[in-house]
Amino acid sequence: MSSTDEPTAEPTTTYEQAREELADVVRRLEAGGLTLEESLGLWERGEELAKLCQHWLDRARERLAAAAPTED
Repeated sequence: MSSTDEPTAEPTTTYEQAREELADVVRRLEAGGLTLEESLGLWERGEELAKLCQHWLDRARERLAAAAPTED
């Protein structure tokens, strides 16, 4: 895996920004009327945004787990 597959530092885009852009990509793809090349470009961008959103969610889960009291 390359370093772009697993971000190690916080991405510069916020979760909310990435989610909103991803929703826009989906709307544009669903609307149709795009060339194959445009559709592929949007699909690829959507994949990048989905990974970015997953990164933010994973980090939030880690932080919650670290903050949760442990059972002793």
